[in-house]
Amino acid sequence: MDMVALNIAGGILVSICRDMGVTLMRTSYSTIFSESLDFTCGLALPTGELIATGDFCPSMIGGLPLLLRSCVQEIPLDTLRPGDVLVHNDPYRGGLHTPEHTFFKPVFVDGEIMGFAVSIGHVCEIGGMAPAGFAGEATEVFHEGLRVPPVKLIREGVDEPDIWRLLLANVRTPRYNYGDFRALIAATDLGERRMADLVRKHGKARFVELGRELMAYSERRMRAEISKIPDGKYVFEDFMEDDGIEDRAYRIRATVFVQGDELIVDYSGSDKQAKGPINATLGVAWGASYNAVLQLTDSTIPKNSGCFRPIRVLAPAGTIVNVNFPGPSVGGNTETHCRIANVVMGALAPAMKDRSAATDGASHSNFLFGGNDPDTDEFFCCYDLTPVGWGGRSFADGNDAVGGINGNCPHTPVEVFEYRYPWHVEEFRLVDDSGGAGTFRGGLALTKTVRATTAPMTFSYMSDRQKLSPWGLHGGLPGAKAELLMARDGSEAWLTVTQAFNKTSPSKFANVPIRPGDRIRIVSPAGGGWGPPEHRDPARVLEDVREGYVSAQQAQAVYGVTVGD
Repeated sequence: MDMVALNIAGGILVSICRDMGVTLMRTSYSTIFSESLDFTCGLALPTGELIATGDFCPSMIGGLPLLLRSCVQEIPLDTLRPGDVLVHNDPYRGGLHTPEHTFFKPVFVDGEIMGFAVSIGHVCEIGGMAPAGFAGEATEVFHEGLRVPPVKLIREGVDEPDIWRLLLANVRTPRYNYGDFRALIAATDLGERRMADLVRKHGKARFVELGRELMAYSERRMRAEISKIPDGKYVFEDFMEDDGIEDRAYRIRATVFVQGDELIVDYSGSDKQAKGPINATLGVAWGASYNAVLQLTDSTIPKNSGCFRPIRVLAPAGTIVNVNFPGPSVGGNTETHCRIANVVMGALAPAMKDRSAATDGASHSNFLFGGNDPDTDEFFCCYDLTPVGWGGRSFADGNDAVGGINGNCPHTPVEVFEYRYPWHVEEFRLVDDSGGAGTFRGGLALTKTVRATTAPMTFSYMSDRQKLSPWGLHGGLPGAKAELLMARDGSEAWLTVTQAFNKTSPSKFANVPIRPGDRIRIVSPAGGGWGPPEHRDPARVLEDVREGYVSAQQAQAVYGVTVGD
């Protein structure tokens, strides 16, 4: 096929997915969509093979292939009709975790199904034992909110009122959920119209051929990238520091086999699934493995099912990387995904030194809260993310205060956060000296201090890296650890929740009460350094000192650079 025509068609498909995402962003109710863009959109063939996706949330991009395949296998295509919309969030049916809701709309042209328009997003409130969806002390999936198998929410263009009532009766914020669901549906509506127009323009047979050729093209390019990696067996491991229930670490071990133009990631040797909600689903294990390989290969390879074909993932059931029912998994897609992806990258670092990177902060410091608005008596809740430092690379320092490796999610602006929720932001800044020292420094962490203003609330937290530092690479030093502290109204005593409420974990807990005047300080983890610190250009160290990223004391003690008057 003509490569010019193929690339034009591929570009149009990706553009459709991006437009779907913009529609979702602009019509949604919750800040996790409108500000943090925690979603992605895609187009697929009737087989469930992904042919295009928007460049939004990486965890969902890598997770879509298994999710789509699972749904297509479960739902007979001959039961679908034009105008149908299905919803699904089941972690054990290829899903990522219960907050991630996926909406599918079949695309029909002249009575024949040609594919699906898909939107997937992290819905803030899903019921369960804690507001805003992250029950840091959950021990089973039933604590984590309503679990929905693939069902028709809209049938031939008409709402299924019983399904809507069921979904909205099980959440604390039905009005916001309704708005966010409608935004996700609007994205699929746009994708359906645009994809149908493209089919009519090219013809059905030509469109199917384009989709298959796009996947084959991506597969060839990914195989070419993998073939550059020396054949061999590469091993790396890291740990989740605890699960919110037991004070012990959980091993994630990856053995990566490279042979020719194929790559296998084997997680045998990883620990058994945890009691708490840090377990990853199989979809997360797939998505994190794909994410790692995409980070290390040519970024211009089209993201579709074809580029994932040369990559196989072996994740034993009943382990922390493939949870069995009814094990909890809400933290697996935000926290454990990061660790899985970085373990794969760490394994391949010796073979891909020029493309390798130290770990990022590998946590989203998920800050969740909810309560009743004293003016309206309507329940509100929020899912807020905190940026991290990224790891140093072979050619540059890590980025400061950006979304974790699996999120690509912007931070909610202070002005929006204060306007929408009963908090005042007292401090919001980079943390100097936090980036891991190295030839190329790790990115800096972020700290944010907030004070409750008018409404009593409860807050929950899902994070990691408070006990185990983000690792450096090739002689680089670790990045600074995370922290969460709170001070009661009128007190200057900053305490962990373990000290204040006897919680098992300082980083994973649920339903801590907050009163007006109470303060919370969140410190995200920083990125690890790349290469020995003594090899860093002294001019770069001095520039860091001038910018306030590195103190004069650290410049002297770690880099051996004296800062003059």
